[in-house]
Amino acid sequence: MIFRFPNISSHILYNIVKLVLYTFFLCVSPNVLGQHTPYFQNYALSGYGAGNQNWGISKGDNGKLYTANNNGLLEYDGLKWTLYQLPNKTTLRSVLVHDNLVYTGSYEDFGYWKKDKKGVLQYTSLTTSIRESITINDEIWQIVPYKETIVFRSFSSLYIYHNDGSIKKLTPPSVIMSCNIVNDEFYLSTLQHGIYKIENEELQPYFFHELLVDAKVIAVSSYNDKLLVSTSLKGSYFIEKDKLIGTNFTVNKAIIAHQLNSFSTLNDGRMVFGTIKDGIYITDKHGTVLSHLNKENGLSNNTVLAMHVEPDNKVWLGLDNGISFVDLSSHNYFFNDISGRLGAVYDVVKFKDTLYIGSNTGLFYLDSNNALQFVEGSQGQVWDLEIIEGQLFCGHNNGTYIVEGFTLKEISPFTGGLTIKKVPEKSNLYIQGAYTGLIRFSKNDLNWNAKHLGGTSMLARYLVFEDRNQVWVSHAYKGLHKVTLGSNYDTITSVKSYKDKGIWSNFNVSVHQIKKDICFKSNNGWQKYEPLQDTIIPFDLLNNKLGKDSYIISDFDTDLLVVKTKNETIEFISLTNLDKVLILNNQYFKDRLVVGYERVSYVGDSLYALSLMDGFMLIDGKEYHEHSSLQLPLLEQIEINDELIDLGILKNQTIDLDYGKSISFSLTSATSENYYLEYALEADGEPYKWYKMKGDKLKLANLSSGGYKLQFRAVNDFGEASEVFAIQLNVLYPWYRDTPGLLLFFVLAGIIALVFFVLHKRKIAKEQRLLSMKYTKEQEELLLQQTLESDRKLVELKNESLRNEVKLKSKQLANTAMALVKKNETLLEIKNELTKHKDEFTNYFSYKRLIKKVDNSIDHKDEWEVFEFNFNQVHEEFFNKLKERHPDLTHKDLKVCAYIKMNLSTKEIAPLMNISIRGVETNRYRLRKKLDLENDNSLVDYLQNI
Repeated sequence: MIFRFPNISSHILYNIVKLVLYTFFLCVSPNVLGQHTPYFQNYALSGYGAGNQNWGISKGDNGKLYTANNNGLLEYDGLKWTLYQLPNKTTLRSVLVHDNLVYTGSYEDFGYWKKDKKGVLQYTSLTTSIRESITINDEIWQIVPYKETIVFRSFSSLYIYHNDGSIKKLTPPSVIMSCNIVNDEFYLSTLQHGIYKIENEELQPYFFHELLVDAKVIAVSSYNDKLLVSTSLKGSYFIEKDKLIGTNFTVNKAIIAHQLNSFSTLNDGRMVFGTIKDGIYITDKHGTVLSHLNKENGLSNNTVLAMHVEPDNKVWLGLDNGISFVDLSSHNYFFNDISGRLGAVYDVVKFKDTLYIGSNTGLFYLDSNNALQFVEGSQGQVWDLEIIEGQLFCGHNNGTYIVEGFTLKEISPFTGGLTIKKVPEKSNLYIQGAYTGLIRFSKNDLNWNAKHLGGTSMLARYLVFEDRNQVWVSHAYKGLHKVTLGSNYDTITSVKSYKDKGIWSNFNVSVHQIKKDICFKSNNGWQKYEPLQDTIIPFDLLNNKLGKDSYIISDFDTDLLVVKTKNETIEFISLTNLDKVLILNNQYFKDRLVVGYERVSYVGDSLYALSLMDGFMLIDGKEYHEHSSLQLPLLEQIEINDELIDLGILKNQTIDLDYGKSISFSLTSATSENYYLEYALEADGEPYKWYKMKGDKLKLANLSSGGYKLQFRAVNDFGEASEVFAIQLNVLYPWYRDTPGLLLFFVLAGIIALVFFVLHKRKIAKEQRLLSMKYTKEQEELLLQQTLESDRKLVELKNESLRNEVKLKSKQLANTAMALVKKNETLLEIKNELTKHKDEFTNYFSYKRLIKKVDNSIDHKDEWEVFEFNFNQVHEEFFNKLKERHPDLTHKDLKVCAYIKMNLSTKEIAPLMNISIRGVETNRYRLRKKLDLENDNSLVDYLQNI
């Protein structure tokens, strides 16, 4: 943790020493400590869902990890993170798992967490009875078990908790920096008064030295027969025979410069130093730095607040921003290129004590400080690095080169040097597979000569000699071929395809030699060449031992070959008996392999390099660890209809579940490593299948009635499984299928039958009433219909009478009109005759009188009124409507309109108007203008529509 307390003066001499050391350290290249790191994994706050700072960290015997987080208590079982918060949601500063209880410390409070009957952690405070004794603003920064007590440490006090619930408080005279148990002795380090021992729960001065004043002692630990004192600001010291002796640890410079904040020793003597500014330093037992992990090479944060070491040397770090796991149980290390400068690695080789790395960006090497250096002129894809005749060959996208003194010398212009093999029984003669076929390399004196053999332009990634003149070549898409070389190796004499020779697939075929067998791997499995029949047959031994989905990614001249399995693990296999010599869990390289170009290279001293997308992994071939055993899954919680229930429901591994309800099981196998959970549901003895669970929870719903055997197991990446945890799940029959239900069913059936009978009788009576009402209604409707029919006929008779009357009046009107026409025609004829014989009249006044009488007879007003009356009888409101539309029409205009509406011709209208036919036409023309009729509008139609 980071200690915060008032500034206390320190020695001037010490400040000068610190400044000098700090300045010196900053001047040293960071690569001095190397870039090879152990395997580690970061857990970001976005993954665990809590605060960024993790002040304390502890792991219990049940395999669960607990961290004291800003937001509360974090629990991790290997599959999921769970956050538990204090009632007041304060920050936790410390945590300890001991005897199945999780002790935590916070602001003016400490206590423990214990699971309730439903599997949920519940908090119990231990400070209720000593609330007045808690120092104001105290925060509990450390918790340690000591004998039969649990000791809670703040900066000012110790609180010793006993099994009977009593608590004793001890307050030293100075700020407390740390508590440590060494060989059953309790050491308490203070800022200004040295180190104390706790004896009989009392403070006893143990050791004081001026150099330890203000040094901030982080830890007191055992070192051989001495005590090792690790300080934050002054490095490490030994206490031996009441003397303080400085150590010669080379790590001292780093921990002084970057402020030590946590310290632990491993069971093999190595030490881990956690700092405020620069991550962790792992040293050997002499304090020499073996590796350094910080933000620069992948650690999520440089500030180490807490540290927990497991018995097998696996380390958990609580950081200022996140949580990290560091695997120090293995001697496998990584070279991680966080910058991306290196790129994807395709080959690694050790040549003249220098490690060379070929990648998709070029050729690199590690200098004496393990710093990555680029070989000038090598930019581009490097495919292959081989040591041939004491020289380092580099197969490159642009050709093939010899590496001389960290520079390149071209020996072949033929592009794409993919692989190169020595011709059997021939010295200084090699065949290379390239982009455009096969290249022969021969050495004369000190020079290498390259020649394209012709005969094939097929890209040759895989190349295996059957004998000194025949070589097997495969292409990713063109299949498998046997190439015969000329006796002088200058030409190719034949290329034979094995497309129809029994090969299972012509795609993605690789070629290998295992002992004396030429074998092939395609997508369908392993096959081998049968020379007597010149055909390809199944290779049952490899299919059974390695698996049809396994791939050889490297084979050496030794007894080993390296295989990538279906489960994404990498296995070293002995050719003697095909036994597994070394197995690498894919947690180390998950999503980091160069897919399709996976490769393991031998770099000497039993070390192998696995190529990765961002570096490589160094594998110690001498180290073989058996897999840690998988533990039986444990039931954590049960939910029915999404509600947590008492785990006591599980009696004799049996649960009775009501029909129609869902049930969920949460399990853990936290002591297992890199595991996932599987389940199988067996019903009525039927065959069952294992299914992978999503996380730690399984929910079952819509289960039919009956018995089920529910099984759970933990499985790792190697395909191994733990013992099975089984539950008998009985889904009860619905209540209506039980005996009380059946009895109730019969009672209800009788009641229903009785009710049905009563209702049926009521229904019949109701139907009879309805029929009677229906008959009455139908009679009423029939009578109403007859009445309506009579009324309709009466109306029809009246309408007919009216129509006849209108018809008669129309006829009378027409007759009247025609009579008027005839009369007027006759009068006009008389008038015309009188006019002709005008001169025969002796008396002009007599003539005028006769003419006037004739004209008066033609324009007789009484006759027009009779006509108008009859016209209105037939054509109601015609004149009124016409006047409304056209108020400027004259009496004469109305007459013309009436005659036109009666369909009288111009000739017929003329006598009625006592005018000529032309005069009628003139009146019609004037009438059209008054009616505002266009030329294409009919006057007759307009008047007929009124």
